[in-house]
Amino acid sequence: MNRQAQAAMMFLVGAALLHAGATDLYLRYVKAGLRPLLLAAGVVLIVSALATAWYEWRRSRRRTASTATSTATDHSHPEPRISWLLVLPLLALILIAPPALGSYSALRAGTALQQPYGYTKLPAGDPIPLALVDYAGRAVYDHGRSLDGHSVRISGFVAVDTAGTPYLVRMALNCCAADAQPVKVALTGKIPPVLQPDAWLQVTGTYTARQTRDPVNGGPIPFLQVTEAKPIPTPADPYDETWNN
Repeated sequence: MNRQAQAAMMFLVGAALLHAGATDLYLRYVKAGLRPLLLAAGVVLIVSALATAWYEWRRSRRRTASTATSTATDHSHPEPRISWLLVLPLLALILIAPPALGSYSALRAGTALQQPYGYTKLPAGDPIPLALVDYAGRAVYDHGRSLDGHSVRISGFVAVDTAGTPYLVRMALNCCAADAQPVKVALTGKIPPVLQPDAWLQVTGTYTARQTRDPVNGGPIPFLQVTEAKPIPTPADPYDETWNN
């Protein structure tokens, strides 16, 4: 792959990064906080590609203006065609938006629930909207003390294990989708009679002291006593970042 082709590849990759960063597509790959870095990387690649193309154009003009003798001694060697396979990941990035990780990944990884450093004051109202990770942390490590007397509303996608236990799940991540790990809340009470794995639900319920252990890593999974559940669209950002706050 010659310099001109390399410049074209850099330009296309940079343009793809800018496209992903300017839309919600980037949320399928990295956390929302990395958007500025993604856009900056796209700009750097495009500038580098243009600089490379300009340099090669200048070099080509100098070569054309050189003597016949020096031109004759300047041999070019064809690049291996296999190098063009580098285009395939780029085409995949541009043409194929990968689905967010779902129930298949969640049931094969242990819950990543971690003890929070502290708990923020709950907002007023009833039910209280909470992040799924926030509810799970309060239910397990605060033993539901801050949830007493309140109903809560959480959302996530559905996963059902081999024993038939339904979970509401959010995939929490540190940096990107490659390190995403599930945080699970088991459901009991007024559960919809038909649960479709990977479907998104908004669930209203109350704290219950009941817990179970994740069969994968033995981590604690709290239950939520469901009073109402309704389907919702998949959110623009399917990953939950609140566990790092």
